Amino acid sequence: MPVIKLSISELDEMKRIGLISGLTKTASEVTGIPEKSFIVLLDEYPAQSIGVGGIDLVEFRKDQNRG
Repeated sequence: MPVIKLSISELDEMKRIGLISGLTKTASEVTGIPEKSFIVLLDEYPAQSIGVGGIDLVEFRKDQNRG
């Protein structure tokens, strides 16, 4: 069984469901392996625990919205 593993900031339920579905569908289409064979593992982290460019993701997002 193929495994897709993704580390990401915390998601709401609808985004999580959509991401799992989308990753599975795309991987199945590309590989020809049936969707039911895929396992998707999401490692979700709080935004304060993710660093981008030397700052946490909370501050990074603030900077992105300003610019």
